[in-house]
Amino acid sequence: MRAAYFETTGTPDVISVGDLPTPDPKPGEVRVRVTAASINPIDTYIRSGAAPMPLPKPAVTGTDFAGFVDAVGAGATRFKPGDRVWGSNQGLLGRQGTCAEYVCAGEEWVHPTPPGVKDEQAACAALVGITAHLGLFGCARLKAGETVFVNGGTGGVGSMVVQMAKASGAKVIATVGSDEKGRMARDLGADHVVNYKAADFAEQVKAAAGPTGIQVWYETQPPTDLNRTVELMAARGRVVVMAGRPGRRSRTARSTSRGCHCPGSRCSTSRRASSRRAPTT
Repeated sequence: MRAAYFETTGTPDVISVGDLPTPDPKPGEVRVRVTAASINPIDTYIRSGAAPMPLPKPAVTGTDFAGFVDAVGAGATRFKPGDRVWGSNQGLLGRQGTCAEYVCAGEEWVHPTPPGVKDEQAACAALVGITAHLGLFGCARLKAGETVFVNGGTGGVGSMVVQMAKASGAKVIATVGSDEKGRMARDLGADHVVNYKAADFAEQVKAAAGPTGIQVWYETQPPTDLNRTVELMAARGRVVVMAGRPGRRSRTARSTSRGCHCPGSRCSTSRRASSRRAPTT
């Protein structure tokens, strides 16, 4: 099979495109004929060595895929050859990646592709959709009628946050960097759009949120001022930080938040010490 792979970590030129043996599915795995694969920032971290982890040699790059089941291993019962599927979390922790004609994946990582969804859409939405869903519902436990703020409303994860939050009945405030992206964010479902370059950014967000403040703040960019974030939050609001490797270096406002970990993000509960807004605990 043809594949994009690397033998050692490093700069992008370590990736080669060539022939590798077509894998056979192990027990509990399905083999997927890949028709679409996508690349995410984590793939560049793994390829560069910035995110050290066990890798097969050679290592095929890529985490997300869509296609159809080509073969099933012993004990795999959820799918049969010909089924359209999508998946993610490959190319990690010793699992082979997806930028190849075929990928073998444990069936727990594979999901049916809904009718009417193109393979390219399924592959592109995989990891960013999972991350958005984990943050909104796994960590923040978003409810209908709440106000969600997403910093970076037209990025990969941010665009999924906007759509999922709106579909769940939330009011959505999104930041953008241009008028064009503002139109994109509104098309995705954002109720209010704020240019993060504006001098009165905080005032605009506060006005859009209304008197109750923001219940869920979804941060997709490296945090720069979490103290300001806390001031814009509703009492007992939740802050989800999903900012990749740069965000891990941020240590701002730890004294004002209580973290609860879920994969791919950090969720914190605002602890505003205003007796007028909420009692302290």
